[in-house]
Amino acid sequence: MSDHKPAGGRLTAAHGTALYVGAVLGTGVIALPALAADIAGPASLLAWLGLAVLSAPLAAAFAALGARHPDAGGVSTYARLAFGERAAAVAGWCFYFAIPPGAVAAALFGASYVSSALGGGAVTTAVTAAGLMLTVTLVNAVGLRVTGRAQFLLFLLLLALLTAAVALSLPHASTEYLRPFAPHGWAAIGPAAALLVFSFAGWEAVTHLAGEFRRPARDLRRATGAAVVIVGVLYLAVAFAVVAVLGPAAARSDAPLGDLMALGLGGGARPLAALAAILLTLGTMNAYYAGAAKLGAALGRDGVLPAWFAQGSTAGETPRRSLFFVSALAGLALLAVTVTGTGAVPAVMLSSGSFVVVYALGVAAAIRLLPRRSAGRAAAWAALGAVLLLLALSGLYLLWPLVVSCGALLSVRRNRARRARRPAPQAAPETEDSAVAA
Repeated sequence: MSDHKPAGGRLTAAHGTALYVGAVLGTGVIALPALAADIAGPASLLAWLGLAVLSAPLAAAFAALGARHPDAGGVSTYARLAFGERAAAVAGWCFYFAIPPGAVAAALFGASYVSSALGGGAVTTAVTAAGLMLTVTLVNAVGLRVTGRAQFLLFLLLLALLTAAVALSLPHASTEYLRPFAPHGWAAIGPAAALLVFSFAGWEAVTHLAGEFRRPARDLRRATGAAVVIVGVLYLAVAFAVVAVLGPAAARSDAPLGDLMALGLGGGARPLAALAAILLTLGTMNAYYAGAAKLGAALGRDGVLPAWFAQGSTAGETPRRSLFFVSALAGLALLAVTVTGTGAVPAVMLSSGSFVVVYALGVAAAIRLLPRRSAGRAAAWAALGAVLLLLALSGLYLLWPLVVSCGALLSVRRNRARRARRPAPQAAPETEDSAVAA
């Protein structure tokens, strides 16, 4: 695979690292350590460790696919190349329609830190969440150049803030909080891992932007390697600090990162924690809106979504139609959650179930498409068993990707019927001159 620069490609390996870290890191750090501790106690650390280990082969497989087949369609493109039109439609729809509930969960997690620091309860949370969604939409609407630079700045700020929060709070850690290690039984690690899938969703997101890199084959590998190390270390450090510093109180915390920073820096640090949560949330949502917008344009280009979505599918263009559609769906989902008061956890699980289906299709495509004895194909085989286990752990939340998959297959059937009804192009009538020439 050559390192030829696609037309319009502007992102570097540094931008790619920031996009990866932003896509994977954000809301997992600010909310889910406490929820996982509530499910499995200190044993939730094993769920974090297992998913961190899974990330390495999974990210390597997706990076190898992105470098070999740089296209805005991402996993959808890989599924089409490996298994055909139906698989591509399922992968594309599952990813695309996982973004609205995932964006709602991310925005609510970040907004809860603001309401915790400033007060105002549900009203502050809802207004802040809506503001986050609007900000990310506008940032992406101005183009990927701004997106990449903004993401890199967020990455540097977040790395400093999280490192400070963990380092300053660890002196308050106690080994007593690690006993009993599995208060709810070892079987509780499985449900905790199913919840934490949302934290590690993101390794496939940047593949939709592969065509925007200057040299996809080189830059994607470098970005992936750096991001896997950074994300793994930060997740494990923060999760350990939440369990060992906060103890049983972690299971009842709505803002665990804020509690850590308050212990390390004093009670006045809660506004700083709210700032960190906002930055983390913006990083996650920024990467996902960018990837989803490109994917929607590619699906429109390929006929899986209406042709109206195809605007912006070429590398270097901004897919504003697809972006605004995703943003509008996320806004409606936020309105529904706010009115019904269901909270963010169901939205997390709906997104996680969809992402696991995308992972399964992506890993299977990597096994089919990547060269034999290549590192990427070996990574895909290593990730396959873990992805199948995650599918089993997702349980009833696979109903949402099942419904979405049915919609995708119906769209394929409708497109095929439409193509079949089109009259075949007729040859021009033969003239006397053409007959003589023949």
